[in-house]
Amino acid sequence: MIEAGHGATLTIDLGAIAANWRRLADEAPGLTCAAVVKADAYGCGLTQVAPALWAAGCRTYFVAHLGEAVAARALLPHATIYVLNGLLPGIGPALIAHALRPVLGSRDEMIEWAALAAESGAPRPAALHIDTGMNRLGFCVSEALGLVDDPLVARAGIDLLMTHLVSAELPDEAINARQAADFVRLRAALPGIPASFANSSGVFLGARAHHDLLRPGYALFGGNPKPGTPNPMRPVVRLEATIVQVRTVVAGETAGYNAAWRADGRRRLATLSLGYADGYPRAASGRGMALVDGVRCPIVGLISMDLVILDVTGAPGAARGGTATLIGDALDIDTVGHAAGTIGYEILTGLGSRYVRHYVTGTEA
Repeated sequence: MIEAGHGATLTIDLGAIAANWRRLADEAPGLTCAAVVKADAYGCGLTQVAPALWAAGCRTYFVAHLGEAVAARALLPHATIYVLNGLLPGIGPALIAHALRPVLGSRDEMIEWAALAAESGAPRPAALHIDTGMNRLGFCVSEALGLVDDPLVARAGIDLLMTHLVSAELPDEAINARQAADFVRLRAALPGIPASFANSSGVFLGARAHHDLLRPGYALFGGNPKPGTPNPMRPVVRLEATIVQVRTVVAGETAGYNAAWRADGRRRLATLSLGYADGYPRAASGRGMALVDGVRCPIVGLISMDLVILDVTGAPGAARGGTATLIGDALDIDTVGHAAGTIGYEILTGLGSRYVRHYVTGTEA
């Protein structure tokens, strides 16, 4: 039975997160395995996830924004924490105050960070972001090569070189090899600085992608870093909702807003207590599934703000007060994302704050 307070429960397995981190680290023995915990630890809750990863042995973390980094620092006073979105104007003093490391992506950022370090009277480490193909943030390859023998590299405290893979989940894509070659060339031009190349999927591209520091995120939270093959990661998230009401409709009757679904015969419908306000995507309307007594039951009609309708004709045990599983078992986050026309990343990071949340540590081994 789901607790009162909300009609849906989100169970997050911290033990599985720790096990996934160890599994990823095992792909490159002897190297550092960091953890990307941006977006509230991919929707799983930074407050709970960060200490669990620290207890597992993780010492280096990446977040997107200053606010996330400050929150992480409060939880992890001795961790190394990088801010991926760089040195936004005006945030430098706060980064220094909390011993945070920006990922610098332009010469202007390097100059500003070096000046702040000089004012503080102590070295202030930072990462250098090199764009090898994403065209979002970072120095392009030619600009990065222009930093060879530039004293600004030392003054800006560059202690890590990093780039971001464009198509790591597609190992045969030619761009992966081009990015790898460019990154090796840059490392040779800027020797002595540790480097990070591999995201979650990149971890499984082999030694050529490993360099000094692995930087997984999605895979920690149960996402499949090797699409099209069995998932090597343990599931982390389980979403279950209470059946509020069950009714029978006959041929021609409709369900939900805009009468988007019409019964083709006698059907049993069950209404669940959750909706898009909880982060369950409206785009899954008419496409997604839930499990009731292990039976796949299609979502019918349009998902509304607080309610989802299932066709439970094939699950005769469905009844008021029963439970439907929307994420879990055969419905992993990648499957749910695909059904909604999106990706598992969006499903995870969109998990709402209204659920009753349970944290368990049942699968650490």
